[in-house]
Amino acid sequence: MVIIPARFASTRLPGKPLLKLGGKALLRHVCERCQEADEVDAVVVATDDGRIQQAVEEWGFDAQMTRSDHQSGTDRIGEVALSRLEGDIVVNVQGDEPFLDPGHIDQLIRFLKENPETPIATLMAPLPESELDNPNVVKVAAEQNRALYFSRAPIPYTRNQDHKVHYRHIGVYAFQRSALLEVILLQPSTLEKQESLEQLRWLAAGYPIGVLKVDDSAPGIDTQEDLEKAEEWLRQKSI
Repeated sequence: MVIIPARFASTRLPGKPLLKLGGKALLRHVCERCQEADEVDAVVVATDDGRIQQAVEEWGFDAQMTRSDHQSGTDRIGEVALSRLEGDIVVNVQGDEPFLDPGHIDQLIRFLKENPETPIATLMAPLPESELDNPNVVKVAAEQNRALYFSRAPIPYTRNQDHKVHYRHIGVYAFQRSALLEVILLQPSTLEKQESLEQLRWLAAGYPIGVLKVDDSAPGIDTQEDLEKAEEWLRQKSI
């Protein structure tokens, strides 16, 4: 099951889920991409806004209203997961990844099925040098398919130019259901508060996070500038 948390009151880009990209709402792009994944049996949008619920249902997708006081997207999908029994694996797809490859969702689900001892898994892709200092692009340092740290800073520091490689974190997480229901009970960690990255809470609590490397690094949407870049990216793909 894929659950997409969607808030209308985005601080950096208000109304983001319903903003148009290529003539179609950003959130609708995400729903349609998730529906194309072979391993996904259900797509649900978790929202606290009636405008989003109405739009999602008009597109033919399932939407569930949640509390408005959730501190993170994971808390929001946790509320939905608690009310639904289907699926041993729950995938949290951020509503600002309109170009996410459905095959990457399949890879994550298969990875957790094959590695049931891994509680959480996510994705990373090569990071262009031009995005290294952009704090809106989250970087990940990983070894042997396991995350060591996530940061808005340019990590890891490159002392040896012969080994210069950086990865951006792609905003999708697959959880073993039992792990999801545990992490939503955790309190925010010090590093999470500093970086404003909830995955640091899980690492601090001792939950290993598997990371799969993929080649596709299509842009996510955090700001108006990102949206404009995505429009250009979409135009280039259609040429």
